[in-house]
Amino acid sequence: MEKRILLIVGGGIAAYKACELIRLIRKAGMTVRCVLTDGGAQFITPMTLAALSEQPVHTSLWDLKDEAEMGHIQLSREADLVVVCPATADLLAKMAAGIADSLATTLLLATDKPVLAVPAMNVRMWDHAATRRNVAQLRVDGITVMQPDQGPMACGEFGEGRLPEPEAILAEIERRLSQPFASSMIEKPPLTGKHILITAGPTHEPIDPVRYIANRSSGKQGYAIAAALAQAGANVSLVSGPVALSTPPGVTRIDVETAREMQAAVYAALPADAAIMVAAVADWRAEANGQKIKKKGNTPPPLTLTENPDILAGLAQHPQRPGLLIGFAAETENILDHARAKLARKGCDWIVANDVSGDVMGGETNSVHIVSKDGTESWEKLPKDAVARKLTEKIIHALAPAS
Repeated sequence: MEKRILLIVGGGIAAYKACELIRLIRKAGMTVRCVLTDGGAQFITPMTLAALSEQPVHTSLWDLKDEAEMGHIQLSREADLVVVCPATADLLAKMAAGIADSLATTLLLATDKPVLAVPAMNVRMWDHAATRRNVAQLRVDGITVMQPDQGPMACGEFGEGRLPEPEAILAEIERRLSQPFASSMIEKPPLTGKHILITAGPTHEPIDPVRYIANRSSGKQGYAIAAALAQAGANVSLVSGPVALSTPPGVTRIDVETAREMQAAVYAALPADAAIMVAAVADWRAEANGQKIKKKGNTPPPLTLTENPDILAGLAQHPQRPGLLIGFAAETENILDHARAKLARKGCDWIVANDVSGDVMGGETNSVHIVSKDGTESWEKLPKDAVARKLTEKIIHALAPAS
């Protein structure tokens, strides 16, 4: 059966990208109906959207023919997904406050289907405390809010706030339609209202201005877990070492470089209902030289190493220890023995152990063992996003209130 998209086009220069998005949605085999706001109609016309969608375009709450049949209720319920694109600062504010003063805002309040908001606005508007507060509230309410792109804007400024490209929006639509955790706004995603802290990637420990100690972690598994948690409705704080990955939609990312920076960012993000320490943190650091170390003959320079703070063990002893604390163990031999010893030594609740002697670091698949005081659960080799979904399901069960 064809998936049905209800597209609400907000008022902003980015509204023109809705035309290309409609084309891509239809090319992907889905139908799309459009609601054009008064602001959106300042940039594109109903006739344009009708021609592209081959469906009537709705603009007014007071259309007597539609409203005699409670048209806004029908529109809000017959779609599989409601997409707000572009979602202006004004629309986001009204959605967060539950205001119903137009066809668009009324059907958003009346819908029982998943909602995807795609923000587009000036960088200062996006960074404003009110917008951040509204976005946080929408995510708690179970609405998926994409992260805007960074780049030059029509107003001449540069920064975060650009509408993502239509291809990226389509990918998020397809991901949202296929995500396994919630199908409606009435059935809120299971981790709604939960704050989950996660670390991912390597740390870089500088030796001098051009060299550093690092490892082969790509961050892919941690980012996949962050994405799955956000899809399940969690408020996700991702503390990331240096990686070449995009921030998952709905995730708050904090970039760090060193182990000490990562520890400080983790503590600053508390309190959290759960914490998942996926990052491959360097065990040691060097005393960094202020200038590039020059080669002198065949004698390598001395390198004095100092042990880095143990972020996982420190979190286990922290006054704001998360209720569920999960560590990762990347091992090359005696996987389960090392994982059990790490569980006891670190004071966490679970250890997710994996064998990294092959191509796991930087690869697309993983095979893990979940070690806890209750025993060991071993999973077959899976794509990393599938591992992320299974782990998220396990976290949902662990955080569920006792009946």
